[in-house]
Amino acid sequence: MRHRVKGRKLGRTSAHREATLRLLATSLLKHKKIKTTVAKAKELRTYVEPLITKAKNDTVANRRHVARFIKDKEVVKELFGEIIEKIGDRPGGYTRIVKLGQRRGDAAEMAIIELVDFAAEGEEKPKKAKKAEKVEKPEVQEAEVVEETTEETKAEEAAEEVAEAEVEEKSEEENTEAKAEESAEEPKEEGSEDAPAEEDKK
Repeated sequence: MRHRVKGRKLGRTSAHREATLRLLATSLLKHKKIKTTVAKAKELRTYVEPLITKAKNDTVANRRHVARFIKDKEVVKELFGEIIEKIGDRPGGYTRIVKLGQRRGDAAEMAIIELVDFAAEGEEKPKKAKKAEKVEKPEVQEAEVVEETTEETKAEEAAEEVAEAEVEEKSEEENTEAKAEESAEEPKEEGSEDAPAEEDKK
């Protein structure tokens, strides 16, 4: 019988269970929200909320007490600073557990555990930002397409003008060459006509 046995074993030894809860508490205080099983979330709540209550009174003794369970110094510093500033007025109930349903594979009940005040702020801001981004993106894309098409048309027109200029230059060169050949052939023909006339005179 398990009468008057406190807590959940979570299928672990006492040392393994302590390490698991310590890491989950560190992740929760660092990221303000984590996803885990319902059993771990309920056990984590009883583990981390007394630490937050202890952090309300910022003394050296309390910092050392919290540091025994939270091994990351930066997270301890954040707990006594930013986190307590926002949730210090609460008399308790610093966390919220939201059930997500069963996990595929082993059908374990999953849940999200989060710090209440930080979760309320995180839900409002992204929605406004996403709507603004959705409205602005099509305009930027259309402007880019228009600019690209105008640049392409300008480049094509310039290429056509260069090609036409080259064709005109070639035709002018051919005309000048033809005229030069005609002018060179005319004196030869005159000289050949004069030669028989001189023979007749003789």
